[in-house]
Amino acid sequence: MSLPDPGLFHFLRPAWLLLILPALLLWWQVRRADRPGDPRYDGIAPHLARALTVGLERRERLLPIDGVLAIACLLALGAAGPTWSRAENPFLAQTAPLVVVLEVSESMEASDIAPTRLERAKQKIADLLALRSGGRTALVAYAGSAHRVAPLTRDAAVLKPFLDGLDPKVMPRPGENATAALTLARSIIAGEPTPGAILWLADGIAPADRAAFAGRDAAAGALLLALPMTAEPGGGASFSDAGLSVVSLTPDTADIRRIDRRIARAWQRAQAEDGSEAWEDRGPLLAWPAALLCLLWFRRGWTMRWDGRSHGMAAWLAVPAALAALGTPAPARADGLAAWFFTPDQRGRLAFEDKRFADAAALFADPAWRGYALYRAGSYEEAAALLAEIETPEAALTMGLALVKSRQYRPAIAAFETALERDPDNAAAARNLEIARAILAYVETAREQSDTGEQAGIGADDVVYDNEEARGTETQDRGEGDAAPQSAEQWMRSVDTRTADFLRSRFALENAAGARAAAEGQGTE
Repeated sequence: MSLPDPGLFHFLRPAWLLLILPALLLWWQVRRADRPGDPRYDGIAPHLARALTVGLERRERLLPIDGVLAIACLLALGAAGPTWSRAENPFLAQTAPLVVVLEVSESMEASDIAPTRLERAKQKIADLLALRSGGRTALVAYAGSAHRVAPLTRDAAVLKPFLDGLDPKVMPRPGENATAALTLARSIIAGEPTPGAILWLADGIAPADRAAFAGRDAAAGALLLALPMTAEPGGGASFSDAGLSVVSLTPDTADIRRIDRRIARAWQRAQAEDGSEAWEDRGPLLAWPAALLCLLWFRRGWTMRWDGRSHGMAAWLAVPAALAALGTPAPARADGLAAWFFTPDQRGRLAFEDKRFADAAALFADPAWRGYALYRAGSYEEAAALLAEIETPEAALTMGLALVKSRQYRPAIAAFETALERDPDNAAAARNLEIARAILAYVETAREQSDTGEQAGIGADDVVYDNEEARGTETQDRGEGDAAPQSAEQWMRSVDTRTADFLRSRFALENAAGARAAAEGQGTE
């Protein structure tokens, strides 16, 4: 959890801070009246009067009026609405999208960082994926050419096999083309509704590529970070010269935690600059210390004696303080007590903010919020069934995400298309539609590469796997009459192909297609 950005702190209702002035005036009056003076007795010498007066030197350091002042100040601050972050939008990701750019060149096989620079970089990426825990992350690899290894995804398990398969031998062209990698990474970030970050793991940036970084990152609104994979003392110089913020490599996870905090802070500032979301009122948090200070009045002898002027001023102060306390109530957590004061949707929101998504789904009366709570709780099929009855673009988008999580890619594509029909400007739906189509195309491509070509002997009880796109050769399985087709995950696990071989073939095809497109472009010129 990242600390709040101090630059975002402000008050939603600053006029309530004026209550502190009468509270200070009341405190000053009571304190002045309680201050012992120098007694004057006619006919008695001053030094004898001081000697005969009991308690003249004894003064209480803490008085009840001090507690009154503290409570009044806390209530005024709470009523003023302190805030430093925007309210959570359930239909937007709550972490910045991140594109990890990894150099996979021959120089990354150097062993000055054990075991090698490349293997240490892979370990750092794995640690970062575990720390982000659900943050959307994409992976780009580059050598002489740049390739998108995996699109933005929240599932770290999807990235891990591709990360393990990266090796200089799978790259179609040798070299260190950082410019192409930057262009690809920025194209991935450009499709996001919120500014993201680009993390660079390499052993340096060539002088010829540094000009590509100058000024482009700031204009795109993305945060550029670099984690140098070199043991040389000045290894980060080339990154800083290219305009990247360098994070020093450490043997533990301190560097990864520092990177995560930088990304979170940049995302918070980007959200704060987005005027479409409301600020989250943190004032109710101050009701708890004020209530604890009230317990001092149970202490024996802790009482107040008011004169006429102080009593009148305290009465005038108590009215707005009571209104402030009533206007910003602290949320009750006990369901029995909360039911007296909060609606089911309000109680569901309290449970949602406490990350108790299953409880929130049971409490919400609003079907859209209930469907999203079910999605966050992992009940994807139930969430999709509920959201299918709501005719809003947000419901269709969340429904598509739930279907993707349950590996129902074709219905997910249909849901994203429905969201775009309802809202053609929905960037999140367009982006997720592209990802879902890419996943489905990957499954179909893998099916083509692993087809056995068996065509004969199809019996009445044979099982034919779904191939609606008519790609590859249909494969039959002579099973029992009630045998069910394999799921996509089971089928992909049965493919006897190493990830490195798949990446080598895919990168070679992409490189050939890029070279052909470049040649055609030069021919038309």
